[in-house]
Amino acid sequence: MAEPGGLLSMGSYRVVQGRTGSPCDPTFLLNYTPCNVICSIIFWNRFEYSDENFLTLAKYVDNNGKIVSTPWIELYNAFPSLLHYLPGSHDVLFKNMTEQRKFILEKIKEHQESLDLNNPQDFIDYFLIKMEKEKHNKQSEFTMDNLITSLWDLLTAGIETTSITLRYGLLLLLKHPEVTAKVQDEINRVVGRHQSPCMQDRSRMPYTDAVIHEIQRYTDLVPNNLTHAAAQNIEFREYIIPRGTTILTSLTSILHDGKEFPNPEQFDPGHFLDKSGNFKKSDYFMAFSTGKRVCAGEGLAHMEVFLLLVSILQHFTLKPLVDPKNIDTTQLLKALGSLPHFYEVCFIPF
Repeated sequence: MAEPGGLLSMGSYRVVQGRTGSPCDPTFLLNYTPCNVICSIIFWNRFEYSDENFLTLAKYVDNNGKIVSTPWIELYNAFPSLLHYLPGSHDVLFKNMTEQRKFILEKIKEHQESLDLNNPQDFIDYFLIKMEKEKHNKQSEFTMDNLITSLWDLLTAGIETTSITLRYGLLLLLKHPEVTAKVQDEINRVVGRHQSPCMQDRSRMPYTDAVIHEIQRYTDLVPNNLTHAAAQNIEFREYIIPRGTTILTSLTSILHDGKEFPNPEQFDPGHFLDKSGNFKKSDYFMAFSTGKRVCAGEGLAHMEVFLLLVSILQHFTLKPLVDPKNIDTTQLLKALGSLPHFYEVCFIPF
């Protein structure tokens, strides 16, 4: 990966540094570094934050995230054959996807022209090599269509989810300055001001770890999970779920379970702390789903959110434009995904 550890955190610092002091919408600022992390994995290169192709890609990802979180897309998913020919936001979504596909195809073509079978550099190279090895296997899953779809999934799921989590996280920290102060105190004690944070620091930062878990619990990013299907006939509480049945699981009911998380509608890092102030794991923390089909990028997301958030709070004070009491942390949109209300923030350097 091109931006691990200190380089990842310094990337976020460099992006935010250009907006210090002035009110700004952090949406795209918090898109750039996660976007470059994914690009490093699948394209083996990162983009300059002024690159027009990069900015356009980030714009499409953000726009698509907003569209799929609207009730219209839920309705479209339920009745696609009925609503497909009607005007609606799905038209914009499909147009964006077409443009993203063009971008992906250009990258694949570049990789095909420079491919070294003995020296693969990234996800595309490995996939292309596997395609070559299985080109005579008619049952192979390593096809061009699957490569394009996989790349689109990685770009979409790997960027927007992390960006929204960070955006929601900053909003919650603006709402709760006492929490922010405690996190920054812990950062000063463990990391300091002149050293980039690393993942080894997390085990020594129980309060920060608890805050990040509470951000993810409270945000409830994908309320009803993504669709799954029963691989075989299943008996569940005297009900038979036939093989192939589409299943939606309510992650909200778990993340907001009142028995596990007292006052679940309140943002409280104490949900993940024991009486001694140590980090407390919870079997109810299923922000990334659970089981064999748990989010494949869970480990990467944990790393990104920790390093980016700590890096920002290590160097900047977050200044809201309104009284924290008046900050609305409820979901603006809550359908396939959850989105926070629009807000602006000032990043004040220490």
